Amino acid sequence: MKRTQLSQRGPNFSRMVYGTWRLLDTEPNPQEVNRRLHACLELGITTIDTAEIYGLYEVERMLGAALALSPGLRDRIEIVTKAGIYVPYPQCPERHTAHYDASGPRLIRSLEQSLSLLGTDHVDLFLVHRPDWLTRADDTAAGLNELLRTGKIREAGASNFSVSQFDLLSTHMEKPLVTNQIEFHLLHPEPIEDGTLHQCEKLGVPPMAWSPLAGGRIFDPTNPAANRLAVAAKSMSSRYDGATLEQLAYAWILAHPARPLPVIGTNNPERLRSAARSEAIAMEREDWYALWEAAQGRKIP
Repeated sequence: MKRTQLSQRGPNFSRMVYGTWRLLDTEPNPQEVNRRLHACLELGITTIDTAEIYGLYEVERMLGAALALSPGLRDRIEIVTKAGIYVPYPQCPERHTAHYDASGPRLIRSLEQSLSLLGTDHVDLFLVHRPDWLTRADDTAAGLNELLRTGKIREAGASNFSVSQFDLLSTHMEKPLVTNQIEFHLLHPEPIEDGTLHQCEKLGVPPMAWSPLAGGRIFDPTNPAANRLAVAAKSMSSRYDGATLEQLAYAWILAHPARPLPVIGTNNPERLRSAARSEAIAMEREDWYALWEAAQGRKIP
């Protein structure tokens, strides 16, 4: 699998990323997760995306236990984690309302907890998970800058930030932000027109695309857009060695000039292998627009 460098100085990530949002849905044990990580490496997927809140704050713990089973495995992967979302859960009875907190001290505490759970002394990329409406950008940046100076994070970025929010945070950073992890897929192409992907291309900051299959909605037979996509994918499949709608949906994202990195969310090893094959699909321009047209149910302007 090809690799992509986020900004001029790095980091260097696999073109597709393994996401752990639903890692615990199948109630795995550390041995099973360890096997998944090795399966990713066999496919050339070395970048692992997680977050403090995933699995109600339990996914990082599971990843840490899985990594501990194979000495040296941590050195073969790049870890991305995120912080800034806090919701009520049984282990935190004093928390009553879901909220964002991207203040510098909160981000530092969260990252240090993540390092402890993951069993590592640094992460390769740390993202502010959501914009915090009550924290000044210079406060958020102060926490990120401190973590960069201490080497606890190699690079910093944002997640779900608008163009103006990304720009504002960037003005207070000692090192440039290296990505914006955003929702981008056939059923949510808005980043193409709202300036988000233009900003990424201008800055040379490849975005990360979460939920590249729209959370499974592109396969929902009750969804008119999904039905149109199924027809369109079938019509062009033979031109791409029998590629499925799933593979074409990944290839559609990969084809954008901003160089997005799709975050694969499956727990199924075969679907992981299928997704990885998407990276080799060189989608023709007319097919790209045909999929956009099918998803939107209208022709281009």
